[in-house]
Amino acid sequence: MRVLVTGSGGFVGRWLAAHLAETGDEVVGLDAEVDVTDAAALTDAVVAAAPEAVCHLAARTSVAESWRSSSTTYLVNTVGTVNLLDAALACPRRPRVLVVSSSEVYGRVSPEDLPLGEDRPPAPVSPYAASKAAAEMAALQAWLGSGLEVVRARPFNHTGPGQSSTFVVPALAEQVARAASTGADHLSVGNLEVRRDITDVRDVVRAYRLLLAGGAPGGLYNVCRGRSVSIREVAERLLALAGLDLPLVVDPARVRPADIPELCGDPTRLRAATGWEPRWELEATLGDVLDYWRKEI
Repeated sequence: MRVLVTGSGGFVGRWLAAHLAETGDEVVGLDAEVDVTDAAALTDAVVAAAPEAVCHLAARTSVAESWRSSSTTYLVNTVGTVNLLDAALACPRRPRVLVVSSSEVYGRVSPEDLPLGEDRPPAPVSPYAASKAAAEMAALQAWLGSGLEVVRARPFNHTGPGQSSTFVVPALAEQVARAASTGADHLSVGNLEVRRDITDVRDVVRAYRLLLAGGAPGGLYNVCRGRSVSIREVAERLLALAGLDLPLVVDPARVRPADIPELCGDPTRLRAATGWEPRWELEATLGDVLDYWRKEI
C-alpha cells in the first residue's frame, strides 16, 4: 500500500513511517515542506503523491500552547484537516484517510463514566480539544457528504523515545536523567493527581496501520490501553528506574489552566475491528524514554 503521512517528521510520524516501511508499505512523507493551511499547495502535493491511503498526523499537539495561541491551533488542526480532506477528494483515485484526533475531546467526565466509549458526546475543555473535535466532524462530513472513506482515530496519551519534553512523560524523564547526572535535589512537577491512559507510541502506530486497512469508513476508534495511571506514579516509577529518591515539588508554571482529572478509554471497538492488543508494558516504555534522555544529556 502506498501511504502518504502528513507530519511525517514529527514524533509519531517518524515511528509510523518506520512501522509502515517494516510492513512493506511504500511511504511518502509530507512534513514542513508543505503547510497544511495552504490549501492549493497541499492539494498539489497530495494529488502528485497519488496515495492509496493517507494518515493525517500534521497538527499543533500541545494543549498548553493552545491556550496561548488558540487561533493558530484552530487554523492548523481544523482548517488543515479540511484542506487535507479536500485534497484527498481531488485525487483521481480517492485514497482512504485516517484522521487522528485526541482523547482530549471527551473533556471532564465523572468517575462513573470511565472507561470512556466512543459514543460519549465530546465536551472539549481546551482550544486544542475543540479544534480536534471540529476536525472529527469535518472527517465524518467528508464520508457522509462526499463518500470519502475516512476513519477517525481517537488516541489517548502515548509516549516513547524521541518525544519532546513539552509532554509530561518525557519532561519527567528528562528531569530524572539530569538529576542522576547533576545531583539535583528535587523534581519540578505539575498536577500529580491527574490520571492518564498511557500507551507506547509503537503500539499506537500499529493501531493506525490496522485502522487504515480495516477500520469502517466514518468509524471512530479509541486507541488506548484501557487503564489509567497517575502522573505521581509515573514520576515515582521513573525515579525508581534511575535508582533515585527525590521529592516532587509542584511548580505552578507547570499546572494547566483547566486540567482534566482522569482520562481512561475503552478500546473494545478497536480490538473488535482489528484484533489490536498493546505489546509494550508501561514499565518498559518508561525505561526506554529514560534511556533516551540519558543519551541526550
